[in-house]
Amino acid sequence: MSIEALKREIALNYSTPAVVIDLDVVERNIARVQALCDAAGVGNRPHIKTHKSPVLAAMQRAAGASGITCQKLGEAEVMADGGQDDIFISYNLLGEEKIGRLGKLLQRITIRVAADNPVVVAGLPAAAEIAGRTLDVLVECDTGRKRSGVETVAEAVALAKDIASRPGLNFAGFMLYPPEDAMAETQAFLDQATAGVREAGLDVGIVSSGGTPNLINLGKIKGATEHRAGTCIFNDRMTMACGAATLEDCAVTVYATVVSRAGAERGILDSGSKTLTNDKGGLDGFGLILEHPKARIEKFAEEHGFLDLAGCNVRPGVGDVVRIVPNHVCVVSNMVDRFVTVRGDRLIGELPVAARGKLS
Repeated sequence: MSIEALKREIALNYSTPAVVIDLDVVERNIARVQALCDAAGVGNRPHIKTHKSPVLAAMQRAAGASGITCQKLGEAEVMADGGQDDIFISYNLLGEEKIGRLGKLLQRITIRVAADNPVVVAGLPAAAEIAGRTLDVLVECDTGRKRSGVETVAEAVALAKDIASRPGLNFAGFMLYPPEDAMAETQAFLDQATAGVREAGLDVGIVSSGGTPNLINLGKIKGATEHRAGTCIFNDRMTMACGAATLEDCAVTVYATVVSRAGAERGILDSGSKTLTNDKGGLDGFGLILEHPKARIEKFAEEHGFLDLAGCNVRPGVGDVVRIVPNHVCVVSNMVDRFVTVRGDRLIGELPVAARGKLS
């Protein structure tokens, strides 16, 4: 089957817009990242925030991943229901409702959590009590990204001591999400924090680093034991822009139809902000149209993608189906209930996005 025939089949069976994943590319990406982690001597703990699928998580585990990472408790529950049994939640969990759910999850599977402040730590012993077993907690550290995480070595050591002092909790190590250009600063922070907790009689069993862009830095942080990367299973324009992927590594395309050509140099797609997202990521336009790379998706309405075709010698017509590489694929995944699956130019079927829409 040709790509044009595949487009017609997808439009006929699933309509557009459709979020399509090429399983051949997915498998290559999984194998590539696993090989990079193996070569660097660190465990691979992929972040499922990108694909949100227990089926794809199982493929990552089968390829050698030591466990998975979730950003939401709801995602972790879906993954546990799907057979995953070693999960790290890399997010502060607060509130009686979440702590109760965490305790029930800990009864079922091996789970670890992150914390970056004493308020979060104070609530976690209740989860351990519900489960009747110890909960491992990692201290999240900020080494320059300015997101979440303790900012000083002293805070990291104090929080590790706090964790260790709480009933039912075990200080398990440190979580990092370092800027790609801050390896030296991250190493200095980690070395000092490790020395500080060891002086307090504590062990650092896990040092978890993260980020698809940081795959180029695997092995550069001495003491790192595992890496969390999410986008790399699919890739997108942002991972291409940072050098972490090529176009051939992009497994997801959004199939869209040109529904209007109201002007010679403009057009409308049936894919807007509810499909491709408003996350521009510092890039030109809101996606790369494979058939017309000089076309720009210049702005969105909810269901409209506005095309600037001034740079195109060959312009799409009304009814044409095009394939779009999104800027930020993680957001795209969370907007649909299913992926349409292909292998090259062969339609396979569909795959539920089981953990989408989990707000907590």
